[in-house]
Amino acid sequence: MVVAKEHCYMSPDEYLEWEEKQPLKYEYMDGEVYAMTGGTIPHNTIALNLASTLKNHLRNKGCKIQINDVKVQLSEKGPYHYPDVVVSCDERDKKAIKFLQYPCLIIEVLSPSTEGFERGKKFRNYRQIETLKEYVLVSTDQKIIECFRINDQGVWELHSFNENEEVRLESIDFNCPVELIYEDVILSDENI
Repeated sequence: MVVAKEHCYMSPDEYLEWEEKQPLKYEYMDGEVYAMTGGTIPHNTIALNLASTLKNHLRNKGCKIQINDVKVQLSEKGPYHYPDVVVSCDERDKKAIKFLQYPCLIIEVLSPSTEGFERGKKFRNYRQIETLKEYVLVSTDQKIIECFRINDQGVWELHSFNENEEVRLESIDFNCPVELIYEDVILSDENI
């Protein structure tokens, strides 16, 4: 998804109240809002494949799987982000209505316009979440999935999965072929 910066300072409470009345979704960081606009068909298909596969895996296990329109609150002061896919198995998120606060897994499908932000500042922000165990980045131009997983020493380690391999997400005890995540997807380099 493309992120366009809106120039206006808001408090977290002002943002939450204001955003409810907007036709678009907005992320919030450091007092500023960023419009979330459009995505590509491959981006959407990948997110849908992930969400539906995870939903099937986690059915009746007490976890919430959300896609695109659910924001994550990092603290009462923000930031607030909209991940492509988010999973929370925490009891405290069971009755959440406006945002999740205790995810164990966050997945972002990379877009050329937002990849740097999702690898950099957004990941730094997400690492503030004490319950987060894995942060996954999914490429839209090649069949590569990168999973950043926190180890027992509190260090984030990278685990990469390529075409013809199986993705392993330890936070939710999940395995699936990379091909399943890219089912029905025409990658951007295939359009050339």
